[in-house]
Amino acid sequence: MPRISGRFARMMQRRLMVLWRDQPSQTDIEALEANTERVGLVIRLRWAIVGAIIIFSALGAGIYTLAGQASRLLPQMTIPAIALMFVLVYNTYYQRTYRRFGNLALFNSGQLLLDIAVVTVLVYHSGGVYSWFDAMYFLFVLEAALILPTRREVWLVAGAAAAAYVGVIGLVWLGILPHVGMPFVHNDLQANGSYVMVRALWTVTVLLGTATVGEMFVGAMRERNAALVEQSTRDMRTGLYDRAFVRRELAIEIERAKRFRRGVSVVLSDIDRFANFNELFGTDAGNRMIDLIADELRRVSGTDGSEPSLVVAGRYGGEEFALIVPEEATAPTGEAVPLAERLRAQVAALLDEDRSVSVSVGVASYPRDGRTAAELLSAADAALVEAAAKGGNRVVVGRPDAESA
Repeated sequence: MPRISGRFARMMQRRLMVLWRDQPSQTDIEALEANTERVGLVIRLRWAIVGAIIIFSALGAGIYTLAGQASRLLPQMTIPAIALMFVLVYNTYYQRTYRRFGNLALFNSGQLLLDIAVVTVLVYHSGGVYSWFDAMYFLFVLEAALILPTRREVWLVAGAAAAAYVGVIGLVWLGILPHVGMPFVHNDLQANGSYVMVRALWTVTVLLGTATVGEMFVGAMRERNAALVEQSTRDMRTGLYDRAFVRRELAIEIERAKRFRRGVSVVLSDIDRFANFNELFGTDAGNRMIDLIADELRRVSGTDGSEPSLVVAGRYGGEEFALIVPEEATAPTGEAVPLAERLRAQVAALLDEDRSVSVSVGVASYPRDGRTAAELLSAADAALVEAAAKGGNRVVVGRPDAESA
């Protein structure tokens, strides 16, 4: 029973989170931070909207007063005023807590549903089918496109707004809710079924159109941002992750290994006597060989996209490559050593115009060879140096007494 409840709790947590993995990567963490910032932007926009409504209400009340309609209008403003006060209260709460809860889908959806509820109150108390406040539904659909992670959730918000509007004007038409009369309009169209249906159809059409446009624009923005992030972490020549990303990701993997009591290994490889290769055949041949080894690294590690892989492959230096290999705690070197051996063998079999190279490979594992990213990289580098000193084309596994950074 406890195991079932634990699985249920994890399932619910995944459902509630905007973006959730048991073991989030650096990219995931950055995406979560970006989402939190978007939620903060929506909260600030809500302050601006509330301010605009207050200014509009004050100016509109002044105009109605000058037209001699104040006695008719002011009693109707009590409930809308209370609704706006409610907005001020919950937006203040969101302002104070969004950095803590901004990645909860329920938190984000709850904001939008409250906004829709408040606007529905404003629509009803400003004439229903005559109200101008229905335009605010469209703003909330755009907000949904900005902060919600999936298209389905955006469409659900658009559907909720459409249902709220159609519901309130439909209830007035059916006589279930009393009509709230407004100055300067002929208060009889709310009882005309044809007019109410056309008005509802128009609002629903624009809401769905807004959801479509919002999804298209925000989706394009997100894809562009993802491409920029990807470019900033990739080596331009090989397309592998760059040195900075490898170091950062290794630190994250170590923290994850500590949390889940697992192991993680780092594999460093260096092309043997590469300077001599370049002198003999030229840098163009050297660059082609680097490209070939990078492709082989992707195939060996499973990071070529052919299947899901937890391994991270990177170019650590000029002719030096790195692999981060998450492992089970019961196997300190687990898949890392066989993976390193496959890489060594595959590179030794590579030919480029009958030219060949080999690599020296060093492997270091957490927690045996180090407990920080710097210590693991230093241990792997020491093993790599040892492999090269023994003639290259071999794999050396880090030792517990490897030098620490």
